[in-house]
Parts: sequence; structure tokens; C-alpha cells
Amino acid sequence: MGMVFDMRVITGTARGKKLITVPGNDLVRPTSEKVKESIFSSIQFDIEGRRILDLFAGSGQLGIEALSRGAEKATFVDLSDVSLSVVRKNLEGTGFEDRAEIKKSDYKSFLAGTLGTFDICFLDPPYNKGLLADALLKTVRVMSDYGIIICEHPREEKMPEEVADFRIYREYKFGKITVTVYKKGENAND
Repeated sequence: MGMVFDMRVITGTARGKKLITVPGNDLVRPTSEKVKESIFSSIQFDIEGRRILDLFAGSGQLGIEALSRGAEKATFVDLSDVSLSVVRKNLEGTGFEDRAEIKKSDYKSFLAGTLGTFDICFLDPPYNKGLLADALLKTVRVMSDYGIIICEHPREEKMPEEVADFRIYREYKFGKITVTVYKKGENAND
């Protein structure tokens, strides 16, 4: 099983750099270019200087895209060694190793143990395993006052209108996938 290069960084300092994906695995579905474009156009003015959490990192492409667009630091969390080695290679290929932290952990242990807070979190867990609602609930506790949580999920999975002090800010539908963006409190109306 060779490495597959079918993704690239869309914009920013690493624009056009190719990214490796995790080889054929049902649990890891790389976010399509179109979905990634929408996610980032919805938060483009919120990325500069922010701390990013890529919680089910897979190939790390969402966190890397954020670094390319000026995020200060990104933390990549995944339980799979294969995923983490792909994240490491992608960070080397884009030159962002010094602004990244890689943690091998499941989301529960990571969220329970982290002392940091994050400004933007990407939640794209394996589909249909019932992880998203729980991950969302636990993620709100580690978010800063600027918090934005971006969830990618199957269209039929309904997301709550609000979770703690986060509310749905935008929803984007692409075929079978929906991206739900949550913002904290007052910021949800911006």
C-alpha cells in the first residue's frame, strides 16, 4: 500500500504543498477539497495567531491548513500510529513541525488531561460510531472565549442547536456530509 498524494494545502504559506493521506481505511476519510474550502472560508478571519486542536487528526490536513493560514500552533491528536506518522510526514513536508504538537491519545483522555485551551477545534471522528456528540460535549471545556468548533458528520446525524455556551453559527451541506460550525456565546452572532 503506497502513499497517496491526493490532497494539497489550499492557501497560505504552504499553498499548493501536497499532503499524504492515510491509506484506504474506512475510519479515515480525508475531507474533500470542496468541504475544506467552505470550512476555511467560514473562519478565514478567525485563524491568525490562534491555537488549533485537530482532535481526530487522520492525515492532519485541517490543522495543517490552519497553520498555513497563520494559526500560531496546532495540536494533532489521534490514536492510530499510522495516522500520526502521516501527520508527522505532512508537517515535515510543509515545514510546520515547530508550530505543531502531536499526541497519541483517544479524545476522552486527551480532553480530560490537557491543561491548554484552544481557539479552534476540528472534530471529524469516524462516522456512525456515536463519538461526535460526546466529543463535542467534552471539547467545549477546553475552548477559549473565542472558541469555534467545526464538526464534520454524516448529513443524517442531527447536531444540537447549542452545547454549553456554544451555538450553531453555520451549517454547510455537501451531498452526504454536513459541516456544522459552533461559536461561543456572543460571537455566534458575528
